[in-house]
Amino acid sequence: MSHRLRTTLTLIAAGAAAGSLALFVAPSADAATTLGASAAATGRYFGTAVAANKLSDSTYVGILDREFNAVTPENEMKIDATEPQQNQFTFTNADRIVNHAIAQGMKVRGHTLAWHSQQPGWMQSMEGAALRSAMLNHVTRVATNYRGKVFTWDVVNEAFADSGGGRRDSNLQRTGNDWIEAAFRAARTADPGAKLCYNDYNIDNWTWAKTQAVYTMVRDFKTRGVPIDCVGLQSHFNSGSPYPGNYRTTLENFAALGVDVQITELDIEGSGQTQAATYANVVKDCLAVARCNGITVWGIRDSDSWRASGTPLLFDGSGNKKAAYTATLDALNSGGSTDPTGTPTVSPTVSPTVSPTASPTTPQPGAGCSASVTVNQWTGGFTATVRVTAGAAAVTGWAVTLTLPSGAAVTNAWNAQNSGTTGAVRFANVSYNGRIAAGSSTEFGFQGTGTGPSATPACAAS
Repeated sequence: MSHRLRTTLTLIAAGAAAGSLALFVAPSADAATTLGASAAATGRYFGTAVAANKLSDSTYVGILDREFNAVTPENEMKIDATEPQQNQFTFTNADRIVNHAIAQGMKVRGHTLAWHSQQPGWMQSMEGAALRSAMLNHVTRVATNYRGKVFTWDVVNEAFADSGGGRRDSNLQRTGNDWIEAAFRAARTADPGAKLCYNDYNIDNWTWAKTQAVYTMVRDFKTRGVPIDCVGLQSHFNSGSPYPGNYRTTLENFAALGVDVQITELDIEGSGQTQAATYANVVKDCLAVARCNGITVWGIRDSDSWRASGTPLLFDGSGNKKAAYTATLDALNSGGSTDPTGTPTVSPTVSPTVSPTASPTTPQPGAGCSASVTVNQWTGGFTATVRVTAGAAAVTGWAVTLTLPSGAAVTNAWNAQNSGTTGAVRFANVSYNGRIAAGSSTEFGFQGTGTGPSATPACAAS
């Protein structure tokens, strides 16, 4: 992801129309005992992110094969993984996941074709027409390679700024404002049978400027005939970015544009019945919207999560079902809408009534906060999750400094703004997570190349 991160219809008739390789069969008598089978009973999928290097873990694979009917490669289809050198494509690790999924009768979501993050070094240094050409070549080659095997592509990932309702500044954006449209058109040509999604985080709350900006883009694309079929909401929820009460409204209003909506990278930090209730609410919201046709959790066990310290998934580190699992399955078994029509409960508007609050403040050194870091490391890269905790008094802003090992570099950050990418890197709060109540916590994360940090971060707050 990044961080993100990170995205259709599974009714048999719709799957056939989309040219999908594998179709769901009618659920068996024990369908209600697993997540995937229960979702399939309402024409939906329930999937998970999969890491190729964990396919040798018998506990991991056992849960994967039993519970899920769709997979998303966690990192193996991203740009740096599939085209490490320009025009030299490698699909070995992605193929491991795709082949496993097909053998198990699961669908595959492709993630992701065009993104400002996790670009290989050769692409990071490109600009202008050369970059535009290279991006379109990448989209075409990767989508063509998996034609007929991937039922939905996250064509473009995280192209909007976290606040203000504008586009994120990136080397891709600087090639011209039409780069997203160009990527979708290339993907349609390369894989005409796949559903094409725009995927982003912090577009869960209907009133936020970022949500409205994505809505406006999708509406424009549908009006002009740009090939977009779905919108993916990453839905990474925690105390700093909580599940919003208008989540269902967001799903309904996107669906009313004539696109599918998918929950693509779901994880909910917490524990016990509070976490379980939030999972149930998310599932019920999806089931209430006919065009919300799938949910993907971003990992299997808590220990597999990019936010492992927040225990955000449905299975604990040993693979045991949590209360959140039971609540999720119960919610799936409650059934849902399969009527493809439906109207939003709130009329769409391009002028948000509420935006993320407060500009970041400048923390003062020595103020009361602490920070800890958890690293998920793989060969050549890592993700780090940093938990920021207020002391005896509330804070209104914070900054965390981490020292990266030699050779490591930050490539992307979420829920924080970083200054610098190597050595001692400073991360400051963004508009919506600077305020932390006394004793409470928030989290941010970042992704990088090389080896992740191991030293205790330094925290300053105001």
